[in-house]
Amino acid sequence: MSADKIVVADIRKSFASDKGPLPVVAGVSLNVKDGEFVAIVGPSGCGKSTLMNILAGFEKPDAGSLLIGGQPHPGPSPQGIVISQYGSVFPWLTVQQNLMFGLTGQEHGVDAERVKLADHYAAMVGLKGFEGAYPHELSGGMLKRVELARAFIVKPEILYLDEPFSALDALMNLRMRNELLRILAEEKHTVLLITHDVDEALYMADRILVLSPRPTRIQARFELDMPHPRRLISPEMDALRERILNELGLVSP
Repeated sequence: MSADKIVVADIRKSFASDKGPLPVVAGVSLNVKDGEFVAIVGPSGCGKSTLMNILAGFEKPDAGSLLIGGQPHPGPSPQGIVISQYGSVFPWLTVQQNLMFGLTGQEHGVDAERVKLADHYAAMVGLKGFEGAYPHELSGGMLKRVELARAFIVKPEILYLDEPFSALDALMNLRMRNELLRILAEEKHTVLLITHDVDEALYMADRILVLSPRPTRIQARFELDMPHPRRLISPEMDALRERILNELGLVSP
């Protein structure tokens, strides 16, 4: 059994409002194993993004503790990379230059070695031949591939995914899910995915956590001991989907 990469103990978060403190996260505890893919689903406005910001180190909890690799969370760092629905590609840089942007320090070698590494990751995500292209010359799906490559090239221990493919059409969304799973099969990373899409969680995750309405807490946990690639249409998957949707209040028990 892998060691715990992330340990969250009773974290809480409130924000100021005209009516006083507004509780958003109300005592969330969870453990994520090294190399595990955990998806977190919840209703709109429940506090998913606030929870992700705390886990990624962009927000401090009001109470509770958060350990990464057995140590207090260091805050935002190359140790953990966030990919969100909003995109983070620099429009004034080429694909190759975007990928090289985070390669600093002696550990990444001289410029020629960084170019070679950037081109390797461009090829890994299916962008071979587009290294010199600018973002405005790429499709939405290709831009998301650049983001994936930018995340993987710095070899983060943890990937924080905040609805990363929600802006894509259904076909491209599925392609990007498969692309991510393919890369994760080659390179080991711990993954936390925040999503409102139950099928996305079922398709990708080792474990699914269901959040309650705000102030959010974990109200259900589901293990998925199923190999990839997965079929989303099967008696087992249909039953699991219905249980999750029932937890979300979207179907009757």
